[in-house]
Amino acid sequence: MATRVAFENSNEIGVFAALTNGYCLTGINRSENFYSVFESELSEHIPVIHATIAGCRFVGRTTVGNRRGLLVPNTATDVEVAHLRNSLPDSVVVQRVEERLSALGNIVACNDHVALVHPDIDRETEDVISDVLGVEVFRQIVGGQALVGSYCKFSNQGGMVHPRTTVEDIEELSSLLQVPLVAGTVNRGSDVLGGGLIVNDWSSFVGLDTTSTEISVIENIFRLSGAGSGSGGGQMQGQQSNIVTNMRSSLIDQLS
Repeated sequence: MATRVAFENSNEIGVFAALTNGYCLTGINRSENFYSVFESELSEHIPVIHATIAGCRFVGRTTVGNRRGLLVPNTATDVEVAHLRNSLPDSVVVQRVEERLSALGNIVACNDHVALVHPDIDRETEDVISDVLGVEVFRQIVGGQALVGSYCKFSNQGGMVHPRTTVEDIEELSSLLQVPLVAGTVNRGSDVLGGGLIVNDWSSFVGLDTTSTEISVIENIFRLSGAGSGSGGGQMQGQQSNIVTNMRSSLIDQLS
């Protein structure tokens, strides 16, 4: 199920929160509304943690991680790293990365098995990503964009990529990631998927402006719909498949 949420007046929730199968990080807000949405949905399964990086709230764009580890930029203070290590499960490794492209959430997209990274990332950073997160690393662009973390989002179940990504590129990426992919948008047509969407294998959160059609596509490709078995489940899957097809067609019409 996809849940709509906003951070203060911003729909770019992926800037202020990070979600994996092992934990959730949220930026510190003036009120607890943002944090409480994640806590109510996730706290039975994974820890939901207040965090800052270099004193800033945009933890979603400065960090990247999966259930095995969390990478933070070298601007993160000792106190912030200690807080993360104390709050996260013991199985999660927290590691600083000496990388000049310090917005790690913009330049890396990963699940528990594969990571796509910016073509210009340092070799040492690539090795750290592979070792700490336990993933295969591929230098890649998505839809002509080098900021793979901003323009694609994928879990172990499926993924969504920039709407200008060609069919051939989607098939190539799907083969690389070994999950189904679809081109799509969030927040009423925004192509910055990393900003408007966070997802793990059983839940997702989207910006408040995200339309019901966009949510249907997200729930279908990430397998979050929970459609039952039998004829009812098959009918719902068929409806969602039609929605995906129609959205794809409308995107092609808009961009052609």
